[in-house]
Amino acid sequence: MKLAYLVNQYPQPSQSFIRREIAGIESHGVPVDRFTVRRFDATLADARDEAEREKTTSVLGAGKTMLLLNTFGAFASPGRFFRALMQTIRYGRKSERGLLVNLFYLVEAATLAKMLRAKNSTHLHAHFGTNSTTVAHLQHLLGGPEFSFTCHGPEEFDKPLEINLADKIAAAKFVVGISDFTRSQLFRWCGQDQWHKIHVVHCGVDSLFLSGAASPVPDVRQFVCVGRLSEQKGQLILIEAAAKLRETHREFRIVLAGDGPMRQVIEARIAQLNLGGHITLLGTTSNDKVRELIVESRAMVMPSFAEGLPVVFMEALALGRPVITTTVAGIPELVEEGKSGFLVPAGSVDRLAAAMARCLDMSIDKLTEMGAAGAQAVHSRHDAGIESKKIIALIQK
Repeated sequence: MKLAYLVNQYPQPSQSFIRREIAGIESHGVPVDRFTVRRFDATLADARDEAEREKTTSVLGAGKTMLLLNTFGAFASPGRFFRALMQTIRYGRKSERGLLVNLFYLVEAATLAKMLRAKNSTHLHAHFGTNSTTVAHLQHLLGGPEFSFTCHGPEEFDKPLEINLADKIAAAKFVVGISDFTRSQLFRWCGQDQWHKIHVVHCGVDSLFLSGAASPVPDVRQFVCVGRLSEQKGQLILIEAAAKLRETHREFRIVLAGDGPMRQVIEARIAQLNLGGHITLLGTTSNDKVRELIVESRAMVMPSFAEGLPVVFMEALALGRPVITTTVAGIPELVEEGKSGFLVPAGSVDRLAAAMARCLDMSIDKLTEMGAAGAQAVHSRHDAGIESKKIIALIQK
């Protein structure tokens, strides 16, 4: 078996779970070639991500001349090219990006298929059911290896018709959902005759977070929120909740780690509410720094509006820290109310502020007990080495 992985833009700071999955597969003796459609050129804070970037081949990095030559070369098999072209048109008709962009995906697929043949790859696995899986499907129609993909949400389920999710499920050898919730949403967008090929493989954490026993919760008043600064993560709701929490005269501090398109809006709202003494923005940090922040905090908090199942929750629970979050998507499969964390309705400022107050008022012993329960759940269901072995088994089947 010679396995290849494809991601639209890889590695990014938020994709440590893919790096861990690949490392887990390789630890079982299966080599993996990494491919990305386009190179991620921004700064990477984590040395492990930087090392992963050096191992990753960019399809667009082949250059315009080779992209065109490989596309013309695909004409040598007219039947295959015609089928790939028809599927491209089918994608383009439904896509919000239009036919022209999907024709570019066909060009990318021709080069990827050639690269995979040169590597003697026997199977291609893509992450995210959007652009990368479109390219994975088209390269297979052009004569490249069979493919599978992992669906995360929420993006795939925001526009299942536009990305033609049903066609991708039908064409894939198998499909992975990262939670039971994700699998249920995949069931919605394909026929029952396809349900047998949809499986759950959890995202996982590695020894950085799994080694050693969960540490006791420190007697501090700090919350940590780690995630991309975007609408769906709900950091603006967290800021509003912080303003309400301040009215109760409780002492607290929130550390926001991450960057993204909402940064300026978040900074402005913190300033408007005069919360600079309570909230600190750190920007993008390494996995080691994330670990340090979690260990130094009382709890993780992130009031997401839409999710798959955040890996940072697995990291926090693995280290013995309760999680304050919302009852969306696959989150309740991991975070249990009163047992390993606090669950609130998405978008509710009052309920979030109340949950944070409960956490501040709760005894350290109780919080440590909750953290230990969460750590046990992560060890049993989110070990990257164990979960990656499921990918190998599915390919072998």
